[in-house]
Amino acid sequence: MNRFPAYAIAAAFGFAAFSGSAAGEDLLQIYRDALASDPTLAAARSTYAATQELLPQARSGLLPVLSLLGNANYQKFEETVHIDPTLGQRDFNQRFPLYGYSVQATQPLFRMQNWITFEQSKQQVGQGEYVYGSAQQDLIVRVAQAYFDVLLAQFTIELTQSQKAAVSENLAQAKRNFEVGVATITDTNDAQAKYDQIVAQEIQVQNDLDNKIAALRAIIGHAPKQLKRVERGFQPQLPSPNALEPWIEKAINDNYQVKIAQANYDIASLEVDRQRAGHLPTLDLVANFNQTYQGGAASTNLSANFAQDTRTGLIGVQLNVPIYTGGLVNSRVRQAVANLDVARQNLEAARRAAQLLAQTSFAGVTSGVAQVKALEQAVKSAQVSYDSNKLGLEVGVRTNLDVLNQQQQVFQTRFNLAQAYYNFVINALKLKQAAGTLSDEDVERINRELS
Repeated sequence: MNRFPAYAIAAAFGFAAFSGSAAGEDLLQIYRDALASDPTLAAARSTYAATQELLPQARSGLLPVLSLLGNANYQKFEETVHIDPTLGQRDFNQRFPLYGYSVQATQPLFRMQNWITFEQSKQQVGQGEYVYGSAQQDLIVRVAQAYFDVLLAQFTIELTQSQKAAVSENLAQAKRNFEVGVATITDTNDAQAKYDQIVAQEIQVQNDLDNKIAALRAIIGHAPKQLKRVERGFQPQLPSPNALEPWIEKAINDNYQVKIAQANYDIASLEVDRQRAGHLPTLDLVANFNQTYQGGAASTNLSANFAQDTRTGLIGVQLNVPIYTGGLVNSRVRQAVANLDVARQNLEAARRAAQLLAQTSFAGVTSGVAQVKALEQAVKSAQVSYDSNKLGLEVGVRTNLDVLNQQQQVFQTRFNLAQAYYNFVINALKLKQAAGTLSDEDVERINRELS
């Protein structure tokens, strides 16, 4: 009784089906390459570095400002004075340098807007951490999805090749049976049509594999080598805790997108206070020191030399009370209040999205465990049914078309099983992403199941 090759059965579970697979790249290596090369994560890393500079920039509004201004000039002054016809005229010529410098210092004593800006910057830096953390979790999911997309595409090719070999054998057998007169031309035509269909399918699945490899290459920056597969005996496990409500609660509180939206809301709330502070007076401590030197020679009918050295100093407080700004402050307050409502609605949307992701991922994990078990049994049943149809064909109670159809069912069930494994892994990662707990340890855990 003919059965499918052993490598096809192994491939149905995503197991290594080729020699030398131990030397291939595993999920952890691909993830490390992505950490170093993925442009999306690199952009998030640079954005986080830029966000951290908001804190010292805002702090500068609370610290003194010191400036030095210097100047050096050379002046020439000419004047002619006409007195009367008898005395004639008198000429005045002056040439002298003029040097000076001033030092100015200002220390804010009360600027409520600056204090609120400083508090906003703390929130923005914290938000930047959440954005970068979200980008890291997103990378884990993208890498795993691209990795298993390639494995699934490779497995599809192997199934197609295995099915092609089986149909080719069936076609040859149908031709031999027709030649000796124990089968009709219909059997040969059915097998030929099935073979031609598989040849066309083989081209399509090869193209799909090329696309999946290209997608992975776009993340890691180079073409991947042979990828390691799931070890034999891998059994999906139910989530811990195996209850939906704890996952939803954690998603609503700890999901990174929720944290980002919460930070946006807090920043918008502070923005309302900052704009209202535009009505408040400001008080600064100011100090100023000036020194100028002026000297040179004056030429008239008489000549004279002169020099002047001046120093002045000032220290005091400066009060600025806004009285009327043309409605600018009130308009900005109304704008900030409207933006606060936008942030409130975005926060609610983020919470609902996190809840939905937790629900769908939890359902995907729990149903995935049951689906894998059911499909494992379905593969065995499909194989038994195929063997029975094969035997029925030999004794004349089944047609060649029955065998071909059952053969197709075997391969489709094996593909569904492999996809069920793939979906379970991705849903498990997304469940932790929804709860905000997805980390490198999860990549390492999955990687231990590869060989």
